[in-house]
Amino acid sequence: MRFTSQTSSAGVTEQLFTLTSTFGEIPGVLWTPDAATGTRPLILMGHGGGQHKQAPGMVARAHRFAAECGFAVAAVDAPGHGDRTKTEEHNRIITELRTRAQSGGDVTPLVAAFHTLLTDQTVPEWRAVLDALQQLDHVGPGPVGYWGLSMGCGLGVPFIAAEPRIRAAVLGLNGAETSAEAAAQITVPVEFLVQWDDEMVPRAASLALFDVIASPEKTLHANPGKHGDVPMFELDSSLRFFTRHLT
Repeated sequence: MRFTSQTSSAGVTEQLFTLTSTFGEIPGVLWTPDAATGTRPLILMGHGGGQHKQAPGMVARAHRFAAECGFAVAAVDAPGHGDRTKTEEHNRIITELRTRAQSGGDVTPLVAAFHTLLTDQTVPEWRAVLDALQQLDHVGPGPVGYWGLSMGCGLGVPFIAAEPRIRAAVLGLNGAETSAEAAAQITVPVEFLVQWDDEMVPRAASLALFDVIASPEKTLHANPGKHGDVPMFELDSSLRFFTRHLT
């Protein structure tokens, strides 16, 4: 892992990094409280489809986790997103997704296919990133949580199932089409978000994914509105959830 830049704003330090892996260069970002030293909880955040590691919503959440809770927070660009090159297959599925969404067609099979395409790569990438982050003096081998909605959930479920260091997760806005088997292996506490009028993920698919998660402690948060209408107070709930389980 090599850091390529560092800035500070409102008490939070942001460091861009690149990690070399068997899949090539993984671009990422780490947020920590200014002048942080010693071990602290770490939140790994997975961005949504078509977004990237520094999308405005990602930055806003990271700043609150770092400034208000003292956590370290990290995100990386998923394959074909942000600073990473799209393959021909990525472009084909994304184009078809946009076309079908604009015409009001069912995008569920395409979303599932896209997540399946990415999962085999993202799980080992995230584990390599976690290994590297926990060697840093201002992060250390502390408790780890995962936050990811939409594609961040679709890729996060198999990662959480494969990674025993994850102790709690905020998930949602995704169905069980590609991740039911992995979800059945998740036993850590989960807070799960559903948008009741989601035009991208059918309500039944979201509820099916929540149902199959094997955690003895899981909570369903359902709000009215479409896919992108998650209310801001859910971030307050996420802060309380991770504080309760990681500190």
